[in-house]
Amino acid sequence: MDQQSHLPAQQAMRTRAVTAAAVGTALEWFDFTLYGALAATVLPKLFFPSMDSTSALLASLATFGVGLAARPLGAIICGYLGDKLGRRNLMLGTVTVMGLCSMLMGLLPTYASIGVWAPLLLVVLRILQGFALGGESTGAQLMAIEHASPDRRGKYSGLLGLCSPLSQIMANGVLLALSSTMSAQAFDAYGWRIPFVLSFILVIVGIYIRLRVSETPAFVALRKTEVAHVGSPLRDALRLHWRVVLRWMLFFCGPAAIFYLIVVFSLSYVTKTLGVPKQTGFLLLMGANVCAIVGALAGGMLSDRIGRKKALAIGSTATLLMLFVYFQILDTKSFVPMLAAMGFFLGFTQFQSGIQPVAFAEAFPTNVRYSGSALAYTGANLVAGGPMPVLAVWLFALCNGSPWGVIAVCVVFNVISLIAILTAPETLGIDMNRVDSAEEVIGSSGHAPTQSHSH
Repeated sequence: MDQQSHLPAQQAMRTRAVTAAAVGTALEWFDFTLYGALAATVLPKLFFPSMDSTSALLASLATFGVGLAARPLGAIICGYLGDKLGRRNLMLGTVTVMGLCSMLMGLLPTYASIGVWAPLLLVVLRILQGFALGGESTGAQLMAIEHASPDRRGKYSGLLGLCSPLSQIMANGVLLALSSTMSAQAFDAYGWRIPFVLSFILVIVGIYIRLRVSETPAFVALRKTEVAHVGSPLRDALRLHWRVVLRWMLFFCGPAAIFYLIVVFSLSYVTKTLGVPKQTGFLLLMGANVCAIVGALAGGMLSDRIGRKKALAIGSTATLLMLFVYFQILDTKSFVPMLAAMGFFLGFTQFQSGIQPVAFAEAFPTNVRYSGSALAYTGANLVAGGPMPVLAVWLFALCNGSPWGVIAVCVVFNVISLIAILTAPETLGIDMNRVDSAEEVIGSSGHAPTQSHSH
C-alpha cells in the first residue's frame, strides 16, 4: 500500500522534471531564433552604425557566432560540475544566467547612447549566454531522462526534441506580430526589445519549476559510491569512454548539418536563388517546423517500442534518401511539393533529435554522463552544425550556383552518422544508475583512492 501511495508523488516529480527541462530548452531555442533574425536585420544599424552596411551585418552576425563559440566551454565546465555537484544545482544556475542575459540585451543602450560600449557589452552578454546555454542543453536532457521511468524515457526525450521547432514557430510568430502591428521606426526604436524582456518570464517559470524538482535518482545513487569522491568526470569520460563520445559525436554530425542546411541555407536558396517571396519562404519553414514537432515526438516514442538503434536508423536512412531529391523538388517552385519536401526532411531530422537525448544519456554511466553527453553534443555542433551555413554558401559559389557540392558534404555526414548508429549497442531498458567501478577510475588516473567520504 505504501508503494502505491508513493507512485503518484513519483509521477508528479517526473512530470515536473520534464517540464523544467522543456522550459529551459524552449527558452534556449527561442533566443537562438530571435537573436539570429535580429542580428541580420535590426542590430547592425543600432550597434554598428559607424560601419558600412556589409561590415555592420558581418559584425552583427559575428556576435551571433560568439555565442555559439562559447557553448563548448560552457558544456565542458558545466558537464564537469554537473557530474560533481548534481544536475539540479547546475540547472538552476544556467537558466538564471540565460534569463538575466536575455533581459539585459533587451535593456541594453545602443551605440547612439553609449558609443563603443554598446557593441562591447552585447558581445559580453552573448559570451555569457552562450556559456550558460552550453551547459543547459545537456543538463536539461539529463534532468528529464534520469527522472523518467524506463518505459517512458523515449517519450520524455521526444518532448525535449519538439522544443526546438515549437520555439522557432513562437519566435517567428512574435517577430511577425510585432513587425505587423508597429511602424518600422517604432520596431527599430523599442519593438525589438520586447521579446528579449518577455523571455525573462519563461526564466521565472523555469526557476520556479526547477526549485520544486528533486535531484535525479541516478545522481543520488552516485553520491553513495566511492567513484563520486575519487573520479574526475571529464578525465574519466575521455580516458574510459572516448570511443562512446566519438561514436555519438559522429552520429549527431548528420542531423546537426542537415538541420542547418534546411533552416538556414534552404531559406536563402528559396528566396535568393529561386526568387520565391520571403513571406512564402517563412511560411514553408513554419510548416516544416510543424512537421518537425510531430517527428521529434514520433521518434522518441517509437524508440521506446523498437529500441534506440532501429528508430535512429529509420530516421537516418530517410534523411539520406531525401538528400538526393530535396533540391530538385524545391526547384519546382510549387508551394505544396516544396512544403512536403521541407516538412519530410526536417521532420525526419528532428525524428533523430527526438531520440538523441535518451540515446546519449543511456550510453554513459552516471559518473560521466553529463560530461560525456556534453562533449558528444557540442562536438557535433562544432564540427558539422556551426560551420554548415558558411560552408554551404562557399560550396554553392564554388559550384556556380549548383547545390550538389552542399548535398555531397551532407551525404558524407549522413553516411558517417548511419555507420555510427549501426555500430552502436542497443541501450533500451539499460540501468541508468550504473557507475564505473572505483578500480577503473583509479586505474585511468594512476592515483590511489583518496579518503572516501561516503554517506
